[in-house]
Amino acid sequence: MKIVVLAGGTSTERDVSLISGSMIYRALKKNGHQAILLDVYLGYEGDIDGIFEQQIDWTRAIGGIGEKNPDLEAVKALRKDGGKSFFGPNVLTLCGMADCVFMALHGANGEDGKIQACLELMGIKYTGTDFVSSAMAMDKGITKDLFKAYEIPTPVGIRLKKGETESEKVPFPCIVKACCGGSSVGVCIAGNEAEYEAAKEEAFRYDDEVVIEQYIEGREFSVGVMSGKALPVIEIAPKVGFYDYKNKYQAGSTVETCPAELPREKTAELQRTAEKVFAALRLKNYARMDFRMNEAGEIFCLEANTLPGMTPTSLLPQEAAAIGINFEQLCEKILRDAL
Repeated sequence: MKIVVLAGGTSTERDVSLISGSMIYRALKKNGHQAILLDVYLGYEGDIDGIFEQQIDWTRAIGGIGEKNPDLEAVKALRKDGGKSFFGPNVLTLCGMADCVFMALHGANGEDGKIQACLELMGIKYTGTDFVSSAMAMDKGITKDLFKAYEIPTPVGIRLKKGETESEKVPFPCIVKACCGGSSVGVCIAGNEAEYEAAKEEAFRYDDEVVIEQYIEGREFSVGVMSGKALPVIEIAPKVGFYDYKNKYQAGSTVETCPAELPREKTAELQRTAEKVFAALRLKNYARMDFRMNEAGEIFCLEANTLPGMTPTSLLPQEAAAIGINFEQLCEKILRDAL
Protein backbone atom coordinates (compact mmCIF):
# COMPACT_ATOMS: atom_id res chain seq x y z
CA MET A 1 0.00 0.00 0.00
CA LYS A 2 0.95 3.63 -0.44
CA ILE A 3 1.30 5.12 3.04
CA VAL A 4 2.04 8.67 4.21
CA VAL A 5 3.50 8.78 7.71
CA LEU A 6 2.67 12.20 9.18
CA ALA A 7 5.03 13.48 11.89
CA GLY A 8 6.64 16.65 13.23
CA GLY A 9 4.34 19.64 13.32
CA THR A 10 4.53 22.57 15.72
CA SER A 11 3.56 21.10 19.09
CA THR A 12 5.87 20.87 22.10
CA GLU A 13 6.09 17.14 21.29
CA ARG A 14 7.52 17.74 17.81
CA ASP A 15 10.83 15.96 18.47
CA VAL A 16 9.11 12.91 19.93
CA SER A 17 6.80 12.77 16.92
CA LEU A 18 9.72 12.82 14.49
CA ILE A 19 11.31 9.83 16.20
CA SER A 20 7.97 7.97 16.26
CA GLY A 21 7.46 8.76 12.58
CA SER A 22 10.95 7.61 11.64
CA MET A 23 10.48 4.24 13.35
CA ILE A 24 7.01 3.71 11.87
CA TYR A 25 8.29 4.62 8.40
CA ARG A 26 11.13 2.12 8.61
CA ALA A 27 8.77 -0.59 9.87
CA LEU A 28 6.30 -0.02 7.04
CA LYS A 29 9.13 -0.16 4.48
CA LYS A 30 10.25 -3.48 5.98
CA ASN A 31 6.66 -4.69 5.64
CA GLY A 32 6.82 -3.97 1.90
CA HIS A 33 4.72 -0.80 1.78
CA GLN A 34 5.46 2.22 -0.41
CA ALA A 35 5.84 4.61 2.52
CA ILE A 36 6.95 8.21 2.70
CA LEU A 37 7.62 10.26 5.86
CA LEU A 38 6.36 13.84 5.90
CA ASP A 39 6.68 16.67 8.38
CA VAL A 40 3.08 17.90 8.39
CA TYR A 41 4.20 21.52 8.82
CA LEU A 42 7.29 21.67 6.57
CA GLY A 43 5.92 19.41 3.83
CA TYR A 44 7.82 18.48 0.67
CA GLU A 45 8.74 20.91 -2.12
CA GLY A 46 10.32 18.47 -4.59
CA ASP A 47 8.82 16.68 -7.58
CA ILE A 48 5.94 14.48 -6.41
CA ASP A 49 5.48 12.51 -9.65
CA GLY A 50 5.99 8.84 -8.78
CA ILE A 51 7.08 9.88 -5.30
CA PHE A 52 5.91 6.66 -3.64
CA GLU A 53 8.20 4.68 -5.95
CA GLN A 54 11.22 6.97 -5.50
CA GLN A 55 14.13 5.97 -3.27
CA ILE A 56 14.33 9.03 -0.99
CA ASP A 57 16.07 9.01 2.39
CA TRP A 58 13.09 10.39 4.28
CA THR A 59 14.80 10.10 7.67
CA ARG A 60 17.89 12.18 6.86
CA ALA A 61 16.63 15.26 8.72
CA ILE A 62 15.43 13.36 11.78
CA GLY A 63 17.46 14.24 14.88
CA GLY A 64 17.51 13.06 18.48
CA ILE A 65 15.39 14.13 21.41
CA GLY A 66 16.86 16.52 23.94
CA GLU A 67 15.92 17.38 27.50
CA LYS A 68 14.40 20.70 26.44
CA ASN A 69 11.39 21.46 24.30
CA PRO A 70 12.01 22.05 20.57
CA ASP A 71 12.58 25.60 19.28
CA LEU A 72 9.24 25.98 17.53
CA GLU A 73 9.91 29.54 16.37
CA ALA A 74 13.01 28.29 14.52
CA VAL A 75 10.88 25.55 12.92
CA LYS A 76 8.23 28.06 11.82
CA ALA A 77 10.91 30.27 10.31
CA LEU A 78 11.77 27.47 7.87
CA ARG A 79 8.48 27.92 6.02
CA LYS A 80 9.01 30.19 3.00
CA ASP A 81 5.31 31.09 2.89
CA GLY A 82 5.29 32.19 6.52
CA GLY A 83 3.14 29.27 7.61
CA LYS A 84 -0.23 30.78 6.69
CA SER A 85 -1.65 27.25 6.42
CA PHE A 86 -0.72 24.66 9.03
CA PHE A 87 -0.15 22.09 6.30
CA GLY A 88 3.19 22.32 4.53
CA PRO A 89 3.68 22.18 0.75
CA ASN A 90 2.09 19.14 -0.94
CA VAL A 91 1.06 17.51 2.37
CA LEU A 92 -2.65 17.25 1.64
CA THR A 93 -2.01 16.36 -2.01
CA LEU A 94 0.25 13.47 -1.00
CA CYS A 95 -2.17 12.31 1.71
CA GLY A 96 -4.89 12.21 -0.94
CA MET A 97 -2.68 10.04 -3.15
CA ALA A 98 -2.08 7.49 -0.36
CA ASP A 99 -4.15 4.47 0.62
CA CYS A 100 -3.83 5.51 4.26
CA VAL A 101 -2.17 8.13 6.45
CA PHE A 102 -0.31 6.72 9.46
CA MET A 103 -0.61 9.33 12.20
CA ALA A 104 2.68 9.71 14.10
CA LEU A 105 1.79 13.15 15.48
CA HIS A 106 1.67 13.96 19.19
CA GLY A 107 0.18 16.91 21.04
CA ALA A 108 -1.64 19.95 19.67
CA ASN A 109 -2.48 20.06 15.95
CA GLY A 110 -2.06 16.34 15.62
CA GLU A 111 -3.60 14.54 18.56
CA ASP A 112 -6.45 16.96 19.19
CA GLY A 113 -8.70 15.99 16.28
CA LYS A 114 -8.13 18.96 13.97
CA ILE A 115 -6.08 17.09 11.37
CA GLN A 116 -8.34 14.03 11.69
CA ALA A 117 -11.36 16.21 10.89
CA CYS A 118 -9.61 17.66 7.83
CA LEU A 119 -8.62 14.22 6.54
CA GLU A 120 -12.14 12.92 7.13
CA LEU A 121 -13.69 15.77 5.13
CA MET A 122 -11.33 14.92 2.28
CA GLY A 123 -12.20 11.22 2.40
CA ILE A 124 -8.68 10.20 3.46
CA LYS A 125 -8.27 7.14 5.67
CA TYR A 126 -5.99 7.47 8.72
CA THR A 127 -4.83 5.51 11.75
CA GLY A 128 -5.92 6.22 15.30
CA THR A 129 -9.24 7.37 16.65
CA ASP A 130 -11.61 9.88 15.03
CA PHE A 131 -11.72 13.65 15.44
CA VAL A 132 -14.42 13.73 18.14
CA SER A 133 -12.77 11.23 20.49
CA SER A 134 -9.34 12.78 19.79
CA ALA A 135 -10.61 16.18 20.93
CA MET A 136 -12.29 14.78 24.04
CA ALA A 137 -9.24 12.79 25.14
CA MET A 138 -6.86 15.68 24.44
CA ASP A 139 -8.74 17.98 26.83
CA LYS A 140 -7.90 16.71 30.32
CA GLY A 141 -10.84 18.63 31.79
CA ILE A 142 -13.37 16.97 29.47
CA THR A 143 -11.68 13.62 30.09
CA LYS A 144 -12.12 13.99 33.85
CA ASP A 145 -15.78 14.95 33.38
CA LEU A 146 -16.37 11.76 31.37
CA PHE A 147 -14.46 9.67 33.91
CA LYS A 148 -16.83 10.91 36.60
CA ALA A 149 -19.90 10.24 34.42
CA TYR A 150 -18.78 6.66 33.72
CA GLU A 151 -17.59 6.05 37.31
CA ILE A 152 -13.98 5.59 36.29
CA PRO A 153 -11.70 6.25 39.30
CA THR A 154 -9.61 9.39 38.78
CA PRO A 155 -7.81 11.81 41.14
CA VAL A 156 -9.90 14.59 42.68
CA GLY A 157 -9.28 17.80 40.78
CA ILE A 158 -10.49 21.13 39.41
CA ARG A 159 -10.19 23.09 36.17
CA LEU A 160 -8.90 26.65 36.22
CA LYS A 161 -8.81 29.22 33.41
CA LYS A 162 -6.16 31.92 33.20
CA GLY A 163 -7.17 34.90 35.32
CA GLU A 164 -9.70 32.95 37.38
CA THR A 165 -9.53 32.41 41.14
CA GLU A 166 -9.93 28.89 42.49
CA SER A 167 -13.35 28.25 43.99
CA GLU A 168 -11.80 25.38 45.95
CA LYS A 169 -8.31 24.20 46.80
CA VAL A 170 -6.77 20.83 46.05
CA PRO A 171 -4.67 19.76 49.06
CA PHE A 172 -0.89 19.55 48.73
CA PRO A 173 0.86 17.76 47.19
CA CYS A 174 -0.99 18.37 43.95
CA ILE A 175 -0.29 18.12 40.23
CA VAL A 176 -0.72 21.14 37.98
CA LYS A 177 -0.84 20.50 34.23
CA ALA A 178 -1.83 22.23 31.02
CA CYS A 179 -5.31 21.11 30.00
CA CYS A 180 -4.33 20.13 26.46
CA GLY A 181 -0.65 19.32 26.85
CA GLY A 182 1.20 16.03 26.44
CA SER A 183 4.46 14.22 27.19
CA SER A 184 4.31 15.81 30.67
CA VAL A 185 5.18 19.21 29.16
CA GLY A 186 3.83 21.91 31.47
CA VAL A 187 3.31 19.43 34.32
CA CYS A 188 4.61 20.14 37.83
CA ILE A 189 4.19 18.74 41.34
CA ALA A 190 3.51 21.37 44.00
CA GLY A 191 4.07 20.72 47.70
CA ASN A 192 3.49 24.23 49.02
CA GLU A 193 1.99 27.58 48.04
CA ALA A 194 5.16 28.93 46.38
CA GLU A 195 5.59 25.79 44.26
CA TYR A 196 1.88 25.90 43.43
CA GLU A 197 2.03 29.45 42.07
CA ALA A 198 5.16 28.61 40.05
CA ALA A 199 3.49 25.44 38.71
CA LYS A 200 0.43 27.39 37.56
CA GLU A 201 2.63 29.96 35.83
CA GLU A 202 4.49 27.17 34.01
CA ALA A 203 1.31 25.36 32.96
CA PHE A 204 -0.31 28.56 31.71
CA ARG A 205 2.63 29.01 29.34
CA TYR A 206 1.19 26.14 27.29
CA ASP A 207 -2.56 26.56 27.65
CA ASP A 208 -5.18 29.04 28.85
CA GLU A 209 -6.74 26.37 31.04
CA VAL A 210 -5.09 24.04 33.54
CA VAL A 211 -6.10 21.01 35.56
CA ILE A 212 -5.11 20.84 39.23
CA GLU A 213 -5.51 17.44 40.81
CA GLN A 214 -4.60 15.39 43.84
CA TYR A 215 -1.14 13.80 43.61
CA ILE A 216 -1.41 10.04 44.09
CA GLU A 217 1.61 8.75 45.99
CA GLY A 218 2.47 5.26 44.83
CA ARG A 219 3.20 3.26 41.67
CA GLU A 220 2.60 4.23 38.04
CA PHE A 221 1.27 1.98 35.28
CA SER A 222 0.19 2.18 31.69
CA VAL A 223 -2.14 -0.06 29.68
CA GLY A 224 -2.44 -0.05 25.90
CA VAL A 225 -5.73 -0.98 24.27
CA MET A 226 -6.04 -2.16 20.67
CA SER A 227 -9.49 -2.50 19.08
CA GLY A 228 -11.03 -2.49 22.56
CA LYS A 229 -8.78 -5.23 24.00
CA ALA A 230 -6.19 -4.42 26.68
CA LEU A 231 -2.51 -5.29 26.28
CA PRO A 232 -0.31 -6.38 29.23
CA VAL A 233 0.19 -3.83 32.02
CA ILE A 234 3.56 -2.02 32.14
CA GLU A 235 4.96 -0.38 35.29
CA ILE A 236 6.96 2.83 35.02
CA ALA A 237 9.45 3.69 37.78
CA PRO A 238 11.60 6.79 37.11
CA LYS A 239 15.02 6.61 38.78
CA VAL A 240 14.80 10.29 39.77
CA GLY A 241 11.69 12.47 40.14
CA PHE A 242 8.44 11.70 38.31
CA TYR A 243 7.65 10.55 34.78
CA ASP A 244 8.42 13.90 33.11
CA TYR A 245 9.64 14.72 29.57
CA LYS A 246 13.24 13.71 30.28
CA ASN A 247 12.33 10.46 32.04
CA LYS A 248 9.96 9.53 29.20
CA TYR A 249 12.46 9.89 26.37
CA GLN A 250 16.00 9.62 27.75
CA ALA A 251 17.08 5.99 27.60
CA GLY A 252 18.00 4.61 31.03
CA SER A 253 16.09 7.27 32.98
CA THR A 254 13.23 4.95 33.89
CA VAL A 255 12.84 1.30 34.88
CA GLU A 256 9.98 -0.21 32.89
CA THR A 257 8.63 -3.67 33.78
CA CYS A 258 6.27 -5.52 31.46
CA PRO A 259 4.26 -7.43 32.39
CA ALA A 260 4.08 -5.50 35.65
CA GLU A 261 4.67 -7.46 38.84
CA LEU A 262 1.15 -7.40 40.25
CA PRO A 263 -1.37 -9.88 41.65
CA ARG A 264 -3.47 -11.40 38.87
CA GLU A 265 -6.65 -9.71 40.08
CA LYS A 266 -5.01 -6.25 40.15
CA THR A 267 -3.68 -6.75 36.61
CA ALA A 268 -7.19 -7.71 35.50
CA GLU A 269 -8.65 -4.64 37.22
CA LEU A 270 -6.25 -2.29 35.43
CA GLN A 271 -6.98 -3.93 32.08
CA ARG A 272 -10.76 -3.79 32.62
CA THR A 273 -10.54 -0.12 33.57
CA ALA A 274 -8.40 0.69 30.53
CA GLU A 275 -10.99 -0.97 28.29
CA LYS A 276 -13.74 0.98 30.08
CA VAL A 277 -11.87 4.25 29.43
CA PHE A 278 -11.46 3.26 25.76
CA ALA A 279 -15.24 2.79 25.51
CA ALA A 280 -16.17 5.89 27.55
CA LEU A 281 -14.09 8.20 25.36
CA ARG A 282 -15.40 6.42 22.22
CA LEU A 283 -11.86 5.60 21.12
CA LYS A 284 -11.05 3.54 18.05
CA ASN A 285 -8.07 1.58 16.68
CA TYR A 286 -5.63 1.98 19.58
CA ALA A 287 -4.75 4.12 22.60
CA ARG A 288 -2.86 4.00 25.90
CA MET A 289 -4.20 4.77 29.38
CA ASP A 290 -2.06 6.00 32.28
CA PHE A 291 -2.72 5.04 35.91
CA ARG A 292 -1.46 5.57 39.45
CA MET A 293 -1.97 3.12 42.31
CA ASN A 294 -1.74 4.20 45.94
CA GLU A 295 -0.37 2.17 48.84
CA ALA A 296 -3.86 0.80 49.58
CA GLY A 297 -3.99 -0.69 46.08
CA GLU A 298 -6.60 1.75 44.77
CA ILE A 299 -6.14 2.66 41.09
CA PHE A 300 -6.75 6.05 39.50
CA CYS A 301 -6.81 6.75 35.77
CA LEU A 302 -4.94 9.93 34.86
CA GLU A 303 -5.60 10.23 31.12
CA ALA A 304 -5.83 8.55 27.73
CA ASN A 305 -3.26 8.98 24.97
CA THR A 306 -4.86 8.62 21.53
CA LEU A 307 -1.58 8.57 19.56
CA PRO A 308 0.90 6.93 21.95
CA GLY A 309 4.62 7.36 21.35
CA MET A 310 6.35 4.88 19.06
CA THR A 311 9.95 5.73 20.01
CA PRO A 312 12.67 3.30 21.21
CA THR A 313 11.62 3.95 24.83
CA SER A 314 7.84 4.12 24.27
CA LEU A 315 5.48 1.97 26.29
CA LEU A 316 2.98 0.61 23.75
CA PRO A 317 5.64 -1.26 21.69
CA GLN A 318 6.96 -2.82 24.91
CA GLU A 319 3.47 -3.99 25.88
CA ALA A 320 2.90 -5.50 22.44
CA ALA A 321 6.31 -7.22 22.56
CA ALA A 322 5.30 -8.89 25.84
CA ILE A 323 2.70 -10.92 23.92
CA GLY A 324 4.95 -11.64 20.95
CA ILE A 325 4.04 -8.74 18.65
CA ASN A 326 7.22 -7.10 17.32
CA PHE A 327 7.39 -3.49 16.16
CA GLU A 328 6.80 -4.23 12.47
CA GLN A 329 3.82 -6.44 13.34
CA LEU A 330 2.44 -3.76 15.68
CA CYS A 331 2.56 -1.11 12.95
CA GLU A 332 0.91 -3.51 10.49
CA LYS A 333 -1.85 -4.38 12.98
CA ILE A 334 -2.57 -0.68 13.64
CA LEU A 335 -2.69 -0.04 9.90
CA ARG A 336 -4.96 -3.01 9.10
CA ASP A 337 -7.29 -2.29 12.02
CA ALA A 338 -7.63 1.33 10.90
CA LEU A 339 -8.65 0.21 7.43
